Amino acid sequence: MKEASEKEQKRILVLCVDRDGDLGTKAGVKTPVVGREENLDAAVSLALKDPEEPDANAIFEAVRVYDRLKAEDKPDEVVEVATLSGSDLGGVSADRKVVSELNDLLGSFSATEVILVTDGYSDEAVLPAVQSRVPVSSVRRIVVKHSESIEETAALFWKYLRTVVENPRYSRIALGLPGLLILILAVFSIVGFVQYYVIAFVLVLSVVLLVKGFGIDRMTKSFYRWIREYSPPPLKVQISNFSGIAGALCVVLGVYLGWTTAAPEVTLQRDIAGYLSILPRVAGFFITGAISLIIVGICVALLGRAIRWYLERDARLLRNGALIFTVAWSRQIFLGASDLLVGSAGPDGVVFAILIGILIGVASVLVIFVLHRRAREFFWENEEQVEELAEN
Repeated sequence: MKEASEKEQKRILVLCVDRDGDLGTKAGVKTPVVGREENLDAAVSLALKDPEEPDANAIFEAVRVYDRLKAEDKPDEVVEVATLSGSDLGGVSADRKVVSELNDLLGSFSATEVILVTDGYSDEAVLPAVQSRVPVSSVRRIVVKHSESIEETAALFWKYLRTVVENPRYSRIALGLPGLLILILAVFSIVGFVQYYVIAFVLVLSVVLLVKGFGIDRMTKSFYRWIREYSPPPLKVQISNFSGIAGALCVVLGVYLGWTTAAPEVTLQRDIAGYLSILPRVAGFFITGAISLIIVGICVALLGRAIRWYLERDARLLRNGALIFTVAWSRQIFLGASDLLVGSAGPDGVVFAILIGILIGVASVLVIFVLHRRAREFFWENEEQVEELAEN
């Protein structure tokens, strides 16, 4: 029966938490402080060092709650009062010290419930750590020299202020922009142009808004990072890329010249049949003006690629060389076709140019095989390239 009554007995711990470690730093009191007299002595020592310290009043309140529970004199309750202390560093280190002292205290006094006494927002942050180890039946908040809402507001204010000052992402706008505007005002005051300050203010503000709104700062930063980390490709790749750009430019210019040559031939017609009747002549003049530069652009691009494959000893060089000759001769075919469309020549020129082009193509294939056989050791080629060349 005696053991059963001990199991049903409530063991109440009146716990005061000094999370910021004022007991140790100001009064030199070692924690945990257990017992009524010990807590009174600790509170008096802290109050003598700093009469405005709210933690001293919280300890007095913990002792008062302890005395009230003892005065009730319930046989099924055992009451104890204790004070824990954290660290002046705050944050994780303070919470870990409080938890360590709480574990030591529960080892000597196995509480079944806790009445937590705090001085407000800061110390109450340890409530989840206490609840995870022993149930908290009540929380007593002591408000002395400031209210809880003011303390929470001040804590949030200083947190955001520290972020604005220490984080460059926010300090550039929150501090840098006002500083620049104040500097401009000071300079204008010195030189006597204060009347133009409003214009300068609007100009600077509009530039900042445009830069941030369109992300120009992020794009500039990314471009600078790309420039700093950029490494040019090998020379053979640069030659191929440059020739490709030059070839594309020639093609664009050729199309422009073709349009300017054919534009005078475009006249206003009454119906679609009229436009269809002038279409061959317009196409002929367009080909006459555009084909030379277009062929030159294609040959320049192919020549740059041929140089790259020569430096890489790629067997595709031979096929590319044959393609250059074929494309170059195709100019004669297009010119013959344009003369036919314009009406200045018959179909004989086109037929002759096509036959010569076929002969050039056949001769190119034969030359490829001969050169490939004689310069086999020069080229580095894999089995797929050999098969592809044989099929072609």
